[in-house]
Amino acid sequence: MLNKLLKWLLVFLLAVIAAVAALLFVPKDNGKTYRVKVAKNQGISSVSRKLADDGIIYNRHALMLAAYVTGMHNQLKAGSYRMPAKTSAWDVLQKLRSGRPDTVSVKIVEGMRFATMRKIINETESIRHDTASWSDEKLMVEIAPDVPNRNPEGRFFPDSYEIDADSSDIQVYRLAYKTMQRELGAAWDERQSGLPYKTPYELLIMASIIEKETGHPSDRAHVSSVFKNRLAIGMRLQTDPTVIYGMGSAYQGKIRKADLRRDTPYNTYTRAGLTPTPIALPGKAALEAAAHPSTEKYLYFVSRMDGTGLSQFSHNLDEHNAAVRKYILKK
Repeated sequence: MLNKLLKWLLVFLLAVIAAVAALLFVPKDNGKTYRVKVAKNQGISSVSRKLADDGIIYNRHALMLAAYVTGMHNQLKAGSYRMPAKTSAWDVLQKLRSGRPDTVSVKIVEGMRFATMRKIINETESIRHDTASWSDEKLMVEIAPDVPNRNPEGRFFPDSYEIDADSSDIQVYRLAYKTMQRELGAAWDERQSGLPYKTPYELLIMASIIEKETGHPSDRAHVSSVFKNRLAIGMRLQTDPTVIYGMGSAYQGKIRKADLRRDTPYNTYTRAGLTPTPIALPGKAALEAAAHPSTEKYLYFVSRMDGTGLSQFSHNLDEHNAAVRKYILKK
C-alpha cells in the first residue's frame, strides 16, 4: 500500500514539474514585441503580475518560482527590456537577469541648429516625448532655471547620447546641456590671454560662428584669428552664416545683396560686434579654436573653391582681393 502511495506521489510530482516546465519554457506568441519596464526597487512579484495581466506569460507563479530558485527575485535592474513577439517566461527571466536594459542613442551633429536638435529628438522612437509640446523657453526653465537668457541656441553640446528606452526625452537635453557647460567651462578656463570676450557666453557665440564658417578642420584657428582681429580693431565680422541665421525661414539657399543690407540683430554686415546669441551648436574643436586663435594677423579669408574646404587667408584688403580674383573669379 505504501509503495503504491509513493508511486502515485511520484507521478503527481512529475506531473507538477512537467506543468511548471511547460509554463516556464514553452514560448507564448503575443503577436508583437513587448517592453518589460522595471522601476527602481521593483521586485519580481509586481513585475510578474504585470506580465501576466498583459498576457505576456502563461503563469506568474512559474516565473516567480524560477526567480526565487535562481536568486533573481531581488536582483532586478531598473530599465526597459524589449521582448520578442514569441517568448517564454524563462526568456523573460534571462533578459532581466542580464541586467542590461535597452537603450536608445540620439546623435546631435556639430553645427546643427537647436531647432534641428529638437526635431531629431521628437522623431526618436522608443523614448517618451514629454517635452515635444513645450516651448523653447519652458524647456530652458526646466533644465536651467537660474540662467537669465532663455535662448537655447548653442547651449547644448553636439554628441551621441544614450538613454534607457522608454525614458523621458528631457534626459537628452539635460545631458547635452551639462556637457556643454563642462566643455565651455574648460575652454574658458584654458583660453588664450588677451581675447576680446568678456564672458564664456561670448566665447560660445564666437565658437558657433567658427563652426559654421569653417570648411576644413585645419582652418579653424585661422578663422578664429580673423574674427578676433576684426573685433580688436572695431571691424565688423561680415560673416554670411550670421546673416542666414537672422533670415530665418526666408533663407532659401542663397544670399542676395539685399539680404546683406537688410538689418537684423544677426546681420554682421550692418552691425558691429558679436551676434546676440550663438547661431548653432558648436563642437569641442570650435570651442577650442575660439579659445585659442592662431597668432596670425589675418583679417580676411575666402574659400579656395577646390573641393578641399580650405580657405585662403589674407592680412590686408589687397591680398584678399587678389585671392578673390584667383579663387572666385578665376582670373
